Amino acid sequence: MEKKKLKFTKRDVIELSVVVVIFLVIYFTGSQAEVFGKVQQIFLKTGAVNVSLNEDKTTSADYNFRLVDSDGNKLDVRDLQGKTIFINMWATWCAPCVAEMPSINDLYNKIENKEDIVFLMISYDKDMRTARAWVKRKGFDFPVYQLASPLPDMYETGVVPSTFVISPEGKIVLSKTGMANYDTKRFRNFLNRMAEKK
Repeated sequence: MEKKKLKFTKRDVIELSVVVVIFLVIYFTGSQAEVFGKVQQIFLKTGAVNVSLNEDKTTSADYNFRLVDSDGNKLDVRDLQGKTIFINMWATWCAPCVAEMPSINDLYNKIENKEDIVFLMISYDKDMRTARAWVKRKGFDFPVYQLASPLPDMYETGVVPSTFVISPEGKIVLSKTGMANYDTKRFRNFLNRMAEKK
């Protein structure tokens, strides 16, 4: 049986070259997170990865850590006890983080009770200026923080994004690793119910 030789047409070579050039541009401009984040964002919009809630499994939260905001102001998380706290660990180089950020920003803007529901968006970027510039360029409104002390072990998942919700009673009522869509009516109601318990 005679083996068929693969024949490449000029068009095949041109198409392959275009694909290679696109990937090289993405790689060398550092746009991987942006591009792959956009692709994953489309997936999030299908509702296939809406965050699931299991309020029955809770553990006591550890408030013993400090943050610094994008203006250099320090925040002791112990001062937030009694509030509902939405914690998200993220980075600009993380495609799943980039994908879920619009839903978190929409959630943040739809929450009216910002006195009792606090968002701690903790950037893992080495330089706060990178995170601040990215958030500004995207037009996001939530506050950005970096760690100013070690993070308690219970929040060290080794994965970004990681998200936690702490109830006013000091219980972790949500723990999620990986991306999710947080801008759902069910999740907003969940946060509002938590805040009403105060």
